Amino acid sequence: MIIVTGGAGFIGSNLIEGLNKIGIEDIILVDDVKTANRKNIKNLIYKKQYSIKELIRRINKNQIGNIDCIFHQGACSNTLESRVDYILENNFYYSKKLLDFSIKKNIKFIYASSASVYGRSIDTTEKIENENPLNLYAISKLLFDNYVRSKLNSKNQITGLRYFNVYGKNESHKNNMASVIFHFSEQLKNTNEVKIFGNSLGYKNGEHKRDFIHVDDVISVNLWFLKVKKSGIFNVGTGKAVSFNKVAKILSKDFTKSKISYIPFPKKLLKFYQPYTKAKINSLKTIGYKKKFINLKEGVSKYFYEN
Repeated sequence: MIIVTGGAGFIGSNLIEGLNKIGIEDIILVDDVKTANRKNIKNLIYKKQYSIKELIRRINKNQIGNIDCIFHQGACSNTLESRVDYILENNFYYSKKLLDFSIKKNIKFIYASSASVYGRSIDTTEKIENENPLNLYAISKLLFDNYVRSKLNSKNQITGLRYFNVYGKNESHKNNMASVIFHFSEQLKNTNEVKIFGNSLGYKNGEHKRDFIHVDDVISVNLWFLKVKKSGIFNVGTGKAVSFNKVAKILSKDFTKSKISYIPFPKKLLKFYQPYTKAKINSLKTIGYKKKFINLKEGVSKYFYEN
């Protein structure tokens, strides 16, 4: 049996689909399924569905059965969330409970961390000196990463995956937290215009950059770690940073008379915003991950067919 938390969410639903494709259907989907993301799971095959609180209750009462792996994808992913207790409960305490359970029962534990832990550091090698979180979400992710670091000598596999800027199908329910690619494509469909943040944080109009990684690549990495027993914390990105201007141009090529405009950068975001992300993926390559990542043009084309 495999547990997937956040199973109705963006990455979690794609992960269950990926598991189904390799013949794995003995799955517990953990999520509080809302109308907005119910469509993400309508074609998935799984045995049971629990809320995170029900899962924890069953773990506490030893009513969960034999588990081979926990894919912990569930979290509060709102980078503007300001409720400390809420974000700690969802992003640290639940995670800690699941990790402690996996150690006790010798279960593989593969979880979603985040590139947000690096803040504005240009060097994103997975080292403590490069970690400078800018918001509560990032702090909560780093807090759990550091707890994981203290447990990496455990007998079970413990793998943290620091996702960079993931895009792809099933992300529409994330609203403001959906990828730039999602927002730009929606703007083009609705208004034939892309609005990009203007000159700010030392970058010219539209020159903020992201390491955009397609969700299919993220799933491939997760499934690789299911087969390969490697513990540690690893960046998951393409190793390439692409400007918002370039993304807009790639998206706009299929829209006649589309235009790009620049808007003032919101002052409320100045303290929390990462203007540049680029994954150092040496650690992932060193342990043997060799699959080529989907390039942005191919990924964007795929995106239009899937959304």
